Order: sequence, then structure tokens, then C-alpha cells
Amino acid sequence: MRPEDLLRRPVVGKVTLGCRLLDRILGGGLPCETITEIVAESGTGKTQLSLQLLLAVQLPASHGGLSAASLYLHSEFPFPLRRLRQMSCFYKTLIADDPLDKIFVEPLHSADDLLDVLPRLDFLVPKLNIKIIVIDSIAALFRGEFENTPVELKRRSSMFFKISSKLRYLGRKFGLAVVITNQVVDVMESPDLRIGNFSMSYLSSGRRVSAALSLSWANCVNTRVLMWREEERDESGEFLKTRRFIGIGFAPHLPDSSSVEFEIRRDGV
Repeated sequence: MRPEDLLRRPVVGKVTLGCRLLDRILGGGLPCETITEIVAESGTGKTQLSLQLLLAVQLPASHGGLSAASLYLHSEFPFPLRRLRQMSCFYKTLIADDPLDKIFVEPLHSADDLLDVLPRLDFLVPKLNIKIIVIDSIAALFRGEFENTPVELKRRSSMFFKISSKLRYLGRKFGLAVVITNQVVDVMESPDLRIGNFSMSYLSSGRRVSAALSLSWANCVNTRVLMWREEERDESGEFLKTRRFIGIGFAPHLPDSSSVEFEIRRDGV
């Protein structure tokens, strides 16, 4: 490919996250044709943001959406239908049909389940006009399935690349966005023990954490979004409230970005 060929490539589409401040730190929204990972500890808001994306992609282009359907592959149970229905009420004035009718859901119990689902998407994605695929969460699919041996770790890495390669192919072929949530692990480092990636760690709830699934999985995603919590206390140490923040871990198309604080309300993030 010549440098001038890059200039002739069509502009990659973007999907609003449903909030102007969140769109701003991602350079205008969630990019299509790539894999975006959302990393956070439990209770920070990654599933809330995932549900919001299922609704935001249905918005017309004038509001940052793609007027399309979505696919939600979930490994965290139970499926948050009640919360999704609550959030959908705030989108009904902007979407002609019932927003829930354009959200397709598939449960996953293992990494093999995901590998079984992916080949079917070549047919389902264009048929259902799906423009965003959300996997919530990738870490749950690999939790406890693989032993900590060289052979098992190699097999796990091979599955990582099979999954990410297929998702990238689908993204490029159909112009859709792929979003994958991931959990965190505590980072501990001593002369005799090392858990987590210290160089890619950050603070959440006063603990140093890093994304689960190690460096081999980090090489499978294009953009990493970090979410974290901070507990606000008064001078006596009494708990006042939890503050939530979001920022960019890494992204090839974005400069270093400062974080923004967000809240979770009835209508979403």
C-alpha cells in the first residue's frame, strides 16, 4: 500500500457513547472497524456503559448513532434486562421503534461458546443490520478454564488471537464497532512474587490494578478505555461518596488524554 492510498480510504465511522464528554475523550465517539476494550473493577460502570452503547447505536446519524441494531454477548449473569428496559425509556423519543426490538442477546458460558458463535455472525450481522458487538466480559470466559502451565497458557493465547482476528474481520467487513469489557487484577510485586502488569497499572479504589488476561490479550485490542473509582471522605475519615472516572489507557488514533468524571443516573452514564 502506498501512502496516497491511505488518503483514499473511506473515513471510519464512529458511534456516540451517549454523552458528549465521553465522546470527546475518544475523539468524537467509539470508532468502528476496531476493537475497543473497557477495563474496570466490578461496580464501576462498565456494564452500564455497555448497555448504553446498545441503545446509542440505534440513534439517527444526527444524534451520533448509526440507525442500526446491536448484539450483546454476555458471560456475566443474570442479564440486566430490568436496567436496560429502564434506560431504553429515555431513547424512545429519538428512536421510531421499541429500542429493545433491535438488541439481540446471546449468553456465553465459555470461550468455546464464543468461538462457536463468531462464524454465524457472517450471516447474522448483515441480515439484522448489526453495527456494534459487545462482549461482557472476556475475562469471565477464561476464568478457571486454563491452568498456569506453558502448554495451557500457549493454548489460551492462541484462542485470544483467534477471537480477536475474527472480530477485526467482522469489523472491517461490515463497518461495525466491537466493544469488549474486561476485569482487573490486583498488582503485587515483590522479589518472590509478581501478579499483574505494573507498567500498565493504575489506581482504583485505592488499589493498584491492571487489566486481566495479561499482555497477550492487550495485544489483541486497538483501544483500551480505563474506568476507576475513588472514595471521597471527610477530615474524620467518614465515607461521603464514590466518584467515578474514565480515561484512555492506550489508543493509536488519540493523544494522551486527561480523564473525566462521570455519574450513573437513571438514564445512563
